[in-house]
Amino acid sequence: MIRAGRLVCPATGLDGPGAVTVAGDRIVGVETDRPDAPAVPGARVLEFPNGIVLPGLIDLHAHTGWGGSKHDVDPDRCLLARGTTTALSQGDAGAANWPVFRDTVIDAARLRIKLAMHLALPGESAPHPSYSKLDELDVDACARAVREGGHHVWGIAVTTNYLVTGDLDPREVLARGLAAAEAVGCPILYGSRYYSDWPLDDQLDRLRPGDMLTYCYHDGPDRIVGDGRVLDCVHEARARGVLFDTGHGKNSFVYDIAEAALADGFPPDAISTDIQRRHLGACPMHDLPLVMSKLRAAGMPEADIWPRVTDGPARILGMADEIGSLAPGTCADLAVLEWAPSPEPLADCKGVTRSGGRWHARLVVRAGEVVAGSAA
Repeated sequence: MIRAGRLVCPATGLDGPGAVTVAGDRIVGVETDRPDAPAVPGARVLEFPNGIVLPGLIDLHAHTGWGGSKHDVDPDRCLLARGTTTALSQGDAGAANWPVFRDTVIDAARLRIKLAMHLALPGESAPHPSYSKLDELDVDACARAVREGGHHVWGIAVTTNYLVTGDLDPREVLARGLAAAEAVGCPILYGSRYYSDWPLDDQLDRLRPGDMLTYCYHDGPDRIVGDGRVLDCVHEARARGVLFDTGHGKNSFVYDIAEAALADGFPPDAISTDIQRRHLGACPMHDLPLVMSKLRAAGMPEADIWPRVTDGPARILGMADEIGSLAPGTCADLAVLEWAPSPEPLADCKGVTRSGGRWHARLVVRAGEVVAGSAA
């Protein structure tokens, strides 16, 4: 049993003191308004009077692995130990190497990992820019790999960023990604152009309901904000069912853009880290609670943050019956967060700062087992 000063579950509307009881890998009981609820005889009781118990956090844009991708980080040390229990690996493997990724990363990690299959055959394992060779952007091979991947694969990763497409026409890159996705009926996780040669409205027009634009708060030429407000084409895309993801990364979170979007009523559909090797050694450590804290500093209310890391991403993954909730019967993936006031400011990708204070993970439970942290 985990007793805490606050349980938060957007999926069930729960927000208040209470306790969660776990047996095996399932949540079996939730006591509300009773942080001193009696435990089942023989149960181990963990006390967090200042903690917030959430469903295990879900990061829809990360890079996971142990060296097979040029961007990957240790999934258990860099994500699971810091509150994330489920992650979507963005393009770390393609049709030529996804079985190795399945065997050595998905099946070997304690973190639950889903894959957004890279459009290019070698994924992010090649030394050259990953979308720069047209013969590697094999629609049939990508679609076949997604079919073979089954439940391990959520969709297809497609990026038209000018730094990774080389001299290729970005429209052709996106067209091939969409063709592969259409062939198997899956969504794409899309990274936009970041360059002035392709307007954002034309990019968004090509996306379908369920496709997700990541890096939504970057400040490149095709940013979502103009003259201090969210562009009409962005609102129209959301109305059509296109999703928007934070994808913080190293270059894609800027306070000016996030603050303008939030003030205009445009929060992301998902909050994600885009954690990668270049984050290793950063202080504070880059993790999902940190990105959540930056959005709080940008003016996003807590009540809007919680669902973007729990039941919202669970629904996007098609797993709302299993994860993202504290409902009895769901998988016992839990994160206990505590808020730490701090004079240390929080920096965006341009080095611009806002006042400090951040959440950090005190305890992480994955499938009913404590995998990180300890009780007070």
